[in-house]
Amino acid sequence: MAMPASRPEIGIDAAKDNLVIHHQDLNQTLTIDNTPQAIRQWLATLPEGCDIAIEATSTYHMDLTERAHAKGHRVYVVDGYRLSHYRKGVGGRAKTDLADAQLLARHLHKEKDELRPWSPPPKAYRMLQSLLRRRAALVKARTALRQSLSGEPELKAPLRALIAKMDRIDTLIQKRLKSAVSAAGLQTQVQRCDAIDGVGEITATALVMAFLRGDFKNSDAFVAFLGLDVRVRDSGKLTGKRKLTKQGDTEVRRLLHCAAMSASRHPVWRAFYQRYRDRGLHTTQALVILARKIARTAFALMKQQQEYCPAKLF
Repeated sequence: MAMPASRPEIGIDAAKDNLVIHHQDLNQTLTIDNTPQAIRQWLATLPEGCDIAIEATSTYHMDLTERAHAKGHRVYVVDGYRLSHYRKGVGGRAKTDLADAQLLARHLHKEKDELRPWSPPPKAYRMLQSLLRRRAALVKARTALRQSLSGEPELKAPLRALIAKMDRIDTLIQKRLKSAVSAAGLQTQVQRCDAIDGVGEITATALVMAFLRGDFKNSDAFVAFLGLDVRVRDSGKLTGKRKLTKQGDTEVRRLLHCAAMSASRHPVWRAFYQRYRDRGLHTTQALVILARKIARTAFALMKQQQEYCPAKLF
């Protein structure tokens, strides 16, 4: 039987319009509006020093997370992928807002020692992440429109006009990214990453943004933060299929994959990539390994404040 918690433990399921809150120690649940006023009023009712677990969403969890942290509470932002597997592991059959709030509180109570408290990211990180995510949405929409409408002759002219407008928005976002990098004094770090063969300025900016998020001890920690580490599932004589954890920012991984595709055709990286293809690995597997190598290279350059030198890669 678990010992009584010294700090109140709370699980919160966040949605656009409301927050479902479960107090583990009181076994009580309530729902409040996901608005600044409602959040302030609820936080005012809490005792000092609470532990709060909240599932990561796109943005719906951020207001409460920041306000609770500012009030001195410990906040744990739980990845949805991890929570989903935890639900399966404990035999959970229902996925509702209430069930998720209760599950978050249980996860916090049982696994607190394995969780890392949330800390506010640097201002530059949040600005760059916001711009990169908006650009990712634009690129996805632009690609979908091209694929779905290009086969219609009557729509070619309006499609070109629409794509041209989207290109202008893309250019504007990239200008804002450059301004944010300049304002944060990160130009040198971006230039270091941009010098890597296969890496463009947008990918370099994404790598610098990721590097800002934590004091990574080594490149393994950086790769894990990017979600490019491998999940191992072996049992006895059975060797399970390796899969990426895919934690962290999906846009950074997408950009690194694109960089790996470009790098695989570059003289500096071609032999490295082909070596894994010759071992029988599929194209995607070899590209993932190359993307991981590029991430490690970028980490070393940023960590050691060195300039890119292809001769030192292998």
